[in-house]
Amino acid sequence: MADTGIFCTTAEVQYKAGAGASAVANTEAYINKYVEQAESAINCHCKYNFSDTYASLNADFKKLLTEAASDLAAIYVINFDMSGFTSRQEALTMINVLWARYQDALKDLFDSNVKEFIGAT
Repeated sequence: MADTGIFCTTAEVQYKAGAGASAVANTEAYINKYVEQAESAINCHCKYNFSDTYASLNADFKKLLTEAASDLAAIYVINFDMSGFTSRQEALTMINVLWARYQDALKDLFDSNVKEFIGAT
C-alpha cells in the first residue's frame, strides 16, 4: 500500500502521533483514511479546494498544508487508543498541542494576506 494523501505522508503523521500511538491506528491503511478526512476538512473550512490546485502551489504554502493535515491526522491516531501512552494526560497534551498548531495553520491558510505573501493566489 502507498500513501494516498496529497498534503502529507504516513511518516509525517507517525512522527507527530508519537511512540505511544496504537499499533492499529498508526498504520498506513488507517492513516491514509485520516489524511483524506483531514484534507477534506481543510478544503471545506477554507472554502477552497487545495487538493485540485496542489501541484501549482508555492512550496511554503504546501508545507502549511502538510502541517495542518498531519496535525489533524495525528490527533485521529492518538484519539483512536490512548492506552499506549504513559498516561491519558500525556496523550491529551499531545492532542492539545497538535490542535493548537492545526488551528494556527488553518488561520494562515484562510488568510488572504498570507496566501498573497507566499504566492498562493
